[in-house]
Amino acid sequence: MKSKSLRILYAVGPEDVIQSYKYWSQGEQSPAQVSVTYSSQFYDVCQEFDAQAYVIAQAKTHDLIQGEQFMIEKLPVPLPNAGGIVYHLRQIFYGIKLLISALRFRANVLIASSGTTHWFVLYLFSWLGIRVIPSVHCVLWREYGGQSWGEKIALYLSRHLFANKCAGILAVSNEIARQIQQLTVKQNSPVFEFLPSYRPKDFADIPPPSPVRSPFHVLFAGRVEYDKGVFDLLEIARSITAVGISDIHFHICGGGSQLETLRHAVRESGLTDNFFCHGYLLKPQMREMFARSHIVVVPTRTEFVEGFNRVVAESILCGRPVVTSPVCPALSYVDEAVISVPPEDISAYREAILLLYRDLEIYNRKRLACQRLQSQFYDRDRSWGNRLRTILHQIIETEANQNHNQNNIVSPVL
Repeated sequence: MKSKSLRILYAVGPEDVIQSYKYWSQGEQSPAQVSVTYSSQFYDVCQEFDAQAYVIAQAKTHDLIQGEQFMIEKLPVPLPNAGGIVYHLRQIFYGIKLLISALRFRANVLIASSGTTHWFVLYLFSWLGIRVIPSVHCVLWREYGGQSWGEKIALYLSRHLFANKCAGILAVSNEIARQIQQLTVKQNSPVFEFLPSYRPKDFADIPPPSPVRSPFHVLFAGRVEYDKGVFDLLEIARSITAVGISDIHFHICGGGSQLETLRHAVRESGLTDNFFCHGYLLKPQMREMFARSHIVVVPTRTEFVEGFNRVVAESILCGRPVVTSPVCPALSYVDEAVISVPPEDISAYREAILLLYRDLEIYNRKRLACQRLQSQFYDRDRSWGNRLRTILHQIIETEANQNHNQNNIVSPVL
């Protein structure tokens, strides 16, 4: 296989791949994302390999653009709020729909991100000769929460795929890599760990935390959902004000289905003077919020399936210590700059925040650790795009060797 014969289908979740492409084609980054988008990294790789590409992203409404090299489509997901058996059937149906698209496109490589379909459905692609590259952005199972029977069955059926049906596996954390090894009893296809990727210029103008520590600003950045821990954070704020501390201010930045419910709960709690719900913010506004903050809290609950919480990386790049729990697999990369607490432990979160609020020595130790940990997130060698390059080179080399061996087979003389 030559690089120019690569025909890649890239299936992703709800990323705005069309907007990303429009900015990429102009040499710019989407203002909606702080990190370098995976889709823009994909476009870079395809351009380098002169590969034909078909990108399919999940969306609420249909959209399609097509050029000489790229066809990019946003497809609505049927029954987006499905649960139970209907959810699993929907995942299988969507995977089969992707397979039909791959066959029509004549794809010879598939890159499928977490959540697009059940992993075991990708057997069908492999069986038809399409090289499969899972891009795993979430842990395979929750370490601190139970699994449903449907999840257990889907995971069991996926074991053989991860063992020997993948050209390579992209994994966003060492915790995911460990789970893949555990699932396959260390008989897995090659795993290529990557990290979220950032540009230094996006953080160059963010000043160090203000030496003025009253008020002390605590930042939450992410979707406002129950499983993201926003209501736990409100309870933490309530418990802090209950002991007479009123100069710790909480800032909730993000949209979500529970935003108005949270705002109502804040009013009911009488915390409108120190608990602020800012809603969804674009990149320039988020820079301002990070610049104002002293620390960042990531209180994700055990029922949420995490991968690598990018807010943790962005907090480190902004020089802000983080309070979170082991539910977040990013901990091992940034441990020096983090205070880790047990998941969903309101009192432990409260005490960690108060420790950074009261103890300037510990606070500064964590803050300075941020600076030592930043380079890994700027390292292009550890990016998703670079790991994908490695796998594609291996696919091309393997195909070339197989063709060479077939051409050198000597027919027996009769």
